[in-house]
Parts: sequence; structure tokens; C-alpha cells
Amino acid sequence: MAERKVKGLLECGAAVRLVSPEVSVELAGLAGRGAIEWQRKSYSDDDLDDAFLVFAATSSREIQEMIRRRAGENGQLINVADDPDSCTFHVPATVRRGDLTLAVSTTGKSPAVAALIRKQLEEEFGPEYETLLQLMAQVRQHAGSGMESVSQAERKKIYKKILHNDIIDWIRTGQIDILQNHLKKILGPDTLLEINLPKLDT
Repeated sequence: MAERKVKGLLECGAAVRLVSPEVSVELAGLAGRGAIEWQRKSYSDDDLDDAFLVFAATSSREIQEMIRRRAGENGQLINVADDPDSCTFHVPATVRRGDLTLAVSTTGKSPAVAALIRKQLEEEFGPEYETLLQLMAQVRQHAGSGMESVSQAERKKIYKKILHNDIIDWIRTGQIDILQNHLKKILGPDTLLEINLPKLDT
């Protein structure tokens, strides 16, 4: 559990301080590389000093309560593992495809259900959606620079036309020519956008 939470925080650019007498090999490796700060000791109340978010994920109910109480005194946001009623915030299960983030939350009621849905999302929304998002960002830039006279309503119609029912299959199967021709029909014959195909598992 600690590894998953730490990795999620690092992906968001957080500065992570980990307090524990022992950690997993992977977390020790992150500490060794300077990716996280590891204080190799048992918990004490001053460990929460200057923290913005607090995660209590120990195996001791007593220590969990000590952390929860101290965070409350400090006015800090806290997530207590396996005790949703003690949390002041909950962490959703997420699937990331580049700048696209899909999140699932059960408000702490069942992380297992959230994990199940996340797995389904991972299977349904593959890396081709990252390519699609990059493509649509270029389309919006093109629309902003080349179609100043086009109304917002008309632009929405253009975006809808571009998002053809088969566009994900074209990306997934590498049919660049079909995709480029599709874009030219809608945006004009001189349109040529950069399409970086995702690396798909074979």
C-alpha cells in the first residue's frame, strides 16, 4: 500500500517524506536515489511538521490514531488507511494516459471496487487515447490560428466531426493515411498534423 501511495504522489510532483523503521526494497531504492526522504525511525508527532497531506498507513491502530489526532490538531488533511471515516480526503484510483487522467473514487468505502474499475478502465482506455488527446490539442491550436472567423458553435461541430466513431481504431491500427485524409476533409486539404502513434503491446 505504501509503495502505491508514494508512487502516486511522485507522479504528481509531490515532495515525499516517509517515516518508518523499515521499508520495502523499492522504497529504499527511491530513497537511495533521492526521490523521497526516508526517516528511518518510529513515528513521533513532530514528523508531521510542515506537511500538507498526511497518510497514516501503519500496522498499528494506536499509531494510526496518534497520527490522526496530531494531524487534526495541526489542521492538516489526512488519509487513514482502512478507516474511511477518519479521513479528511480520499485518493481516487487513477489511470493516466499522458495528460489524460481517469479517476475512480468510492469515497473510501471500497478500494477493492475502485481497483476493479480502474483495471477495466486500463483495458478499455489504452495508450491510443494519449495520441488522440495530443491530436485534438493540435486541432484546437489549428482552429485558433486558422479559423478566427468561425464561431464557437461551428468549432464544436468540427471537433465532433473529427471524433469519428472509428478514430480510435485508426490510431490503434496505425492507419495514418486514413486519419490524415479524414482531417483534411474537415480542416482543409493543406492540413498536416503530427501524429505520434502509441507503443502498443503485441
